[in-house]
Amino acid sequence: MNLDKSTKRIAKRVKNGFQGYPQISLAYYGTSSDCANEVIVEFIAEEGAQPQAQKFSSKTDARKDETIQTTLLKVIERADAKTVLETAGVVIKTC
Repeated sequence: MNLDKSTKRIAKRVKNGFQGYPQISLAYYGTSSDCANEVIVEFIAEEGAQPQAQKFSSKTDARKDETIQTTLLKVIERADAKTVLETAGVVIKTC
């Protein structure tokens, strides 16, 4: 699957807002707002459940990495997530 298709499908799911559980949250992290080197995916099966997290890293911008974006879409689809949330922008992390 190409990058544009993956990002558009993820954005469409995010745009729907809260639809119930299971829920997936995406947060991009980097050293600057221009480049997100990692993305953390959190899965919550039901209300009050502990989140399960998985981290994907990239040497380049993870938002423009076709492999990572395709993987995120597959995770969302396989989890049958009703809600997909995304943290706006890039969360700046310091060393």
